[in-house]
Amino acid sequence: MKSLQILLCCLFLTACGSKPDTAAEKPAPPPRAPNEVFLTTAQMQAAGIELGTFTRRDLGTEVQATGQIDVPPSHRVSVTAIMGGYVERLPVLPGQHVARGSVLATLRHPDYLKLQQDYLQSQARIVFLKQETARQQTLTDEDVGARRKLQQATSELRTEQAAAGSLAAQLRLIGLRPAAISAGNIRPSVALTAPIGGYVKAVLVNPGQFVNPQDVLIELVDRSDLHLELKVFERDIAKVKEGQDILFRVPAQGPDARPLPATIFLVGKAFDDGGHTVSIHAHLHETGPDAAATAALLPGQYVSARILTGRTPQRTLPEDALVPGGEVSYAYYQVKTDAKGSTFRRFSLRPGATDQGQVAVRSLDKLADTTHLVVKGAYFIDAERSKGQGGDE
Repeated sequence: MKSLQILLCCLFLTACGSKPDTAAEKPAPPPRAPNEVFLTTAQMQAAGIELGTFTRRDLGTEVQATGQIDVPPSHRVSVTAIMGGYVERLPVLPGQHVARGSVLATLRHPDYLKLQQDYLQSQARIVFLKQETARQQTLTDEDVGARRKLQQATSELRTEQAAAGSLAAQLRLIGLRPAAISAGNIRPSVALTAPIGGYVKAVLVNPGQFVNPQDVLIELVDRSDLHLELKVFERDIAKVKEGQDILFRVPAQGPDARPLPATIFLVGKAFDDGGHTVSIHAHLHETGPDAAATAALLPGQYVSARILTGRTPQRTLPEDALVPGGEVSYAYYQVKTDAKGSTFRRFSLRPGATDQGQVAVRSLDKLADTTHLVVKGAYFIDAERSKGQGGDE
C-alpha cells in the first residue's frame, strides 16, 4: 500500500512538471510610439472626436505692446504760487471736479499789501507828473520856462508809467485786478484759481503752511483727451503705422472685460532713454458701444494691447485642436484607422494670432493641407496618451 502511494506521488509530480507555461508562451504586445495613441471607435464617439484639415484664412497680424492710459501735457497742470505766502483756505479735495477759474486755495502775506501799496503810490505819482508835464509844456510854449524842465518831467512821467505797468502786471499774476484796487480796498490775501477744468489729482499742502513759488500746491488732470501711450520694441516698430487699429485691455478690470478699441495717431521717432522701445500714442474711441467703458478709464492705468498691423493668408486650426505645451503647442493627426478604431500621432506647432476661434499655426513637422487632423477633442486624446505613457513606465 505504501509503495502504491509513493508511485502515485511521483506520477503527480511528473504531470505538474510537464504542464506547458502558457504565460511564458503568450506573445508580448508590440511597443507603442511615445507620441501615438490608439482609441477605439466607442471612445472616439464618447469623447466627441472630430476630424478635419488645415484651413487657409486671412488672419490679422499683430504686435504686442504694453503701456498706460495718459493725457497730453497740456491737460496736466501743477498749480504753484507766483509769490510765496501762507495757505489760508483750501476748499478742494482729491478727486473733486473743478471748473476753469474756480478757487483752489487762498494765500495771505504782507508782501501782497506792499505790492498794492506800491501800485497806488505809482498811480498817484503819475497823476502829479502828468500835471507837471502839462505846466512845463505851457511855460515852454510861452517861452517862459526852460525846455530842459519839460524834458525832465516827460522822462519822469514815462519812467513812472513803466513802473506802474510792471506793478499792474505783477498784481494780475497773483490774481488781483489793478482797476479794483483803491486806497480803501487793499486785500491781504489772494486766490489761486484753476487754469483748466478737470479733476484734482493731488493736494500737496495744508492750511497754515508757508509755500514758496517753486512749491506745487495742487495737481489737476483734464480727462477730456484720454489716450494710450504704448511702448513698442525695436524689432516690431517697423510694422507699426499711424492709422492702425488697436485692441487693448485693462488688467484691473478683470479677465472677462471686453477689449476696447483705439487708433494710432502718433509714432515716436526716437528710442526711449534706457531701453530699446519707441513710444506710440493712440486715440480712444469715445463713441459707440464702448463709450461707457472708455469713460470709466483713469489716467495712469496699466494696459496690455494688440496692434493690428495687417491681414495675411495663414494656416489655421480651431482653438479646440491645440494643446498648449510651453513654448510650443501640440495637435494630433490620424495615422491609420480600421473598424476597431484609429491611431493618432502628436505633432508640434507654433501658434500665432487668434481670430474668431481660429488660430494661425506653423507646423514644425511637414504635413500636407489634406492631412486628417483632430479639430475637436485634442485634450481627451492627449490625456489618453499621457495615461498610456504612465502605464508603460
